[in-house]
Amino acid sequence: MSNWIDLLKGDAREWLQEGENPSVRYFTLLDILERKTTDPLVTAAKSRIMHSGVVPKILSGQNPGGYWERAEDFYIRTKYRGTVWQLIILAEMGADGRDPRLQHACEFILDWSQDRQSGGFAYRGSRAGGGNHSGVLPCLTGNMVWSLIRLGREKDSRVQHGIRWLTEFLRFDDGETRPPSEWPYHRWEQCWGRHTCIPGVVKALKAAAEIHFARRTPAVKKLISRGAEFMLRHHLFKRSHDLGRAAKPKWTRFGFPTMWDIDALEAADILLRLGIRDDRMQETMDLILSKQDDQGRWSLENTFNGRFRINIDRKGRPSKWVTLIALRVLKAFFGGMSGQKEPSS
Repeated sequence: MSNWIDLLKGDAREWLQEGENPSVRYFTLLDILERKTTDPLVTAAKSRIMHSGVVPKILSGQNPGGYWERAEDFYIRTKYRGTVWQLIILAEMGADGRDPRLQHACEFILDWSQDRQSGGFAYRGSRAGGGNHSGVLPCLTGNMVWSLIRLGREKDSRVQHGIRWLTEFLRFDDGETRPPSEWPYHRWEQCWGRHTCIPGVVKALKAAAEIHFARRTPAVKKLISRGAEFMLRHHLFKRSHDLGRAAKPKWTRFGFPTMWDIDALEAADILLRLGIRDDRMQETMDLILSKQDDQGRWSLENTFNGRFRINIDRKGRPSKWVTLIALRVLKAFFGGMSGQKEPSS
């Protein structure tokens, strides 16, 4: 089916372009309506992101050192309110990475969270500076590499070091073999056990999808190929050895932003952004279609609202963010779109 619009119960595209959410308006113009980045409507929406909505509210709470809350609590003790989490949200919102406040935040994370030895990102700092070598996490590394690329840091040698960590250390074990016993596999059973952490794979693929296809090294392409097959073997959200069951029921409930976690909608969006379209994604498409309301909108089912600095959409209500992603996925899968588009930020 080439006309994906026929699958919708209503047309929410005008709703997504309303002005109170400039980020959704911006990505709707680019991803759904396929306007150029130079289009005056797009440039106006991009500019407005920095002056209206969530982004300026988050930036207003930034400390002079480029961080939020206490500097050393960038991940754990102030979870969803510390610097790591603000960087993810700002990147999701399409914030302008050229802004000095964003530049300062990027430098802070690179200075405090990145393990200088391996290139991975850690949930705590070290006395010697940089991230603690024993605290490197795959999902955090994927999220930080993605955020930094999204905010314009792809060519930074430190970000390239983070990309190499993903290509060198990420595994795709499916419960059939034991992982190695050396670092980093000797810790974090939930990350490196007999079954690789699915959110870790998804966040790595998210980072890879943000790398322009012309700059993807053979190692990055191998990561994409292996990671995509790993996800397709799980039909994106199921148990690979029992496809009649969801790996985690919460992954069938859609949210935004997912932060360290995932859901089936996000996984599909990332694979399609990588140009991957496979019959094993059909169950996810069916799930997405089943959740739209009579106006062609999707509700926010999972959220960290109440723990964020600024709430994003309202749980149980039609969500512009979830609707945008759902339309982007359906358009890509049923409209036949493949490959990477012109970068949107």
